[in-house]
Amino acid sequence: MTTAPARPKQFDIRRLYTAAVLIPAVYLIIVHLTPWALTLLLIAVGSLALLELYRLSFQSRLNHVLVGVGSATFVLTLARSHVSLPLPELLLGGAFMIAVTASFVATSAKYRWKDALITMFGVLYVGVTLSTIVSTRALPTGEFLVLFLAVVTWASDTGAYYAGTLWGKHLLMPSISPKKTVEGVLGGLILAVAAAIVAQWWFASQLSLLDAFILGVLLTGTGLIGDLFESMIKRRTGVKDSGGILPGHGGMLDRLDSLLFTAPTFYYYVAYVRDLAPPL
Repeated sequence: MTTAPARPKQFDIRRLYTAAVLIPAVYLIIVHLTPWALTLLLIAVGSLALLELYRLSFQSRLNHVLVGVGSATFVLTLARSHVSLPLPELLLGGAFMIAVTASFVATSAKYRWKDALITMFGVLYVGVTLSTIVSTRALPTGEFLVLFLAVVTWASDTGAYYAGTLWGKHLLMPSISPKKTVEGVLGGLILAVAAAIVAQWWFASQLSLLDAFILGVLLTGTGLIGDLFESMIKRRTGVKDSGGILPGHGGMLDRLDSLLFTAPTFYYYVAYVRDLAPPL
């Protein structure tokens, strides 16, 4: 295990300002507004993340036709829980055929299949994963389940950031993420489990105390995988942040990277392991 080089222990104060603005707004949308409000929020932030992903992937070959196809499919994927749309498999299959056709028209022969696959990968990576939040919101008392997911994911990210900044010495996977440390992961795990237990007691009584502990550990692990996965994408494309839209946090994809993995994990746990999904 590699030891991290000594570096000044300082925090980016902009992270606190950004959180102070966003957290109350997100809470209001999740708990007090209609499910459509959450879907529209996810469409907005997901579209930004998808565009950042396409900019990273296509770089100088950014293809507006394929970006349009991917974005349209993404919006339909998130909206399908509210309106009568075909099954997601048929939807994605049709979009893939459109992407392949568009790539043959809009790109050179060298990149046709690669560009089509990148387009559909973006929909799967960002769209299908975020759609599980819409599905979670549709469950009984789903607004509090989504709030639980958001709180635990945020706690894990926050604990990892501050513990890693204060005490981080042993690098976790320097070849993928040069700043992520073992101490940071442990800090994220402790804060996530604590937040899950408090959230279960406070507003998520449909989950048991054991569920809270399991989900604290499970969401920390899957969130870490999501973070490392996005770091690998950025490493391969030679960039530090996916964008700069969120002061102190980087791009929207940087902010959502953990959620893209914790959201489907949480949904399938509560819907099928805990059997909270209503019968068809």
